[in-house]
Amino acid sequence: MDFDLTKEQQYIQKAAREFAVGEFPAVALEHDINETFPADILKKARELDLIGLFIPEEYGGPGLGFFEQALVLEEFWKVDPGIAQQLCSVSFGAEELILFGTEEQKKKYLPQLFTGDGILGFAITEPDAGSDTAAATTSAIKDGDDYIINGSKTMIGNGTVGTHMLVYCLTDPDAKSKTARHSIVLVETDRKGYKADPMHGKMGLRASDTAAIYFNNCRVPRENLIGAEGNGFIQLMKFFDHSRAYVAAHGVGLAQGALDMAVKHVKGRQQFGRPLAAFQSTQFKIADMATKVETARNMVYKSAWLLDQGKPDTKLTAIAKMYACHVAVEVVDESLQLHGGYGYFNDYDIERFYRAAKVLEIYEGTKEVEKIIISREVLGKL
Repeated sequence: MDFDLTKEQQYIQKAAREFAVGEFPAVALEHDINETFPADILKKARELDLIGLFIPEEYGGPGLGFFEQALVLEEFWKVDPGIAQQLCSVSFGAEELILFGTEEQKKKYLPQLFTGDGILGFAITEPDAGSDTAAATTSAIKDGDDYIINGSKTMIGNGTVGTHMLVYCLTDPDAKSKTARHSIVLVETDRKGYKADPMHGKMGLRASDTAAIYFNNCRVPRENLIGAEGNGFIQLMKFFDHSRAYVAAHGVGLAQGALDMAVKHVKGRQQFGRPLAAFQSTQFKIADMATKVETARNMVYKSAWLLDQGKPDTKLTAIAKMYACHVAVEVVDESLQLHGGYGYFNDYDIERFYRAAKVLEIYEGTKEVEKIIISREVLGKL
């Protein structure tokens, strides 16, 4: 088994690192405090092919893989989670189009992410249906050649800045199987009946757009249906099998960034006449942090690599997402502890990383949901 990156992957990793280090630090705190969208950075990331790396070249993308997507996002999250999250979310949901969209839909919508101002979003979560996606009630009712969508979604990325929104809708409430009741419909956000209100006051990731979305008799053509009607739940699970692999890389990047900050701080900070790094208790903390980060990284890399080999592993992807994101929470907590009181102020980046970490165990499947998936894969249906 070869763990070495190819020369192309090394180049992509280096380009992502240099871009993040060169662009994020000067504006990261400002975007976090003001909860503003990093439009200039997004424009530059587009020009450098550092978004949507898994999207094929024939649809305007870089034509790489989920492994390269994970590599880039890891580098971004090392430097600033908020800006990194926004750059990741520009193509969030593109997997649905790639896996289930028609050729016409792929050619119409995907190139806009790279050559225009296209920003995709995926509206799944509802106020009363978070992890229980089968309970979503936002409806899409057929009316001639159209669907009429009514309902609301909450905590949706790119709700106010997005140009296109994939919407997980209830299309057949009477279907015997709960997994056959929903479909996925693409909605252009400039359509009448679409309304998005920004959600302020997030603990972290404030540079990324999050909104509550409302559909009031929003009419879209039936040709905007992605995949098969009634197959939305199955398609959503396939999407998560892909997206969770690189979302897990968010956790690796945040944890590595927090570890790097801790190492820098304990080497430079003097206590009792010696650097903090000279104390064995500090050395043991650093050793534990480094071990956790490296373990998580190997899980994430394997999960993403298997996707690119056409062998998605639902269990491994869930393990990687759960573990890497838990590691991020643990490592950033220990890093802030090593910073002492300094880490409690936003003069130090670790304060922003600490606030950002917890959501990793919530979005894209809570850690409890990941445990359900893992246990079912191990035990089978009982």
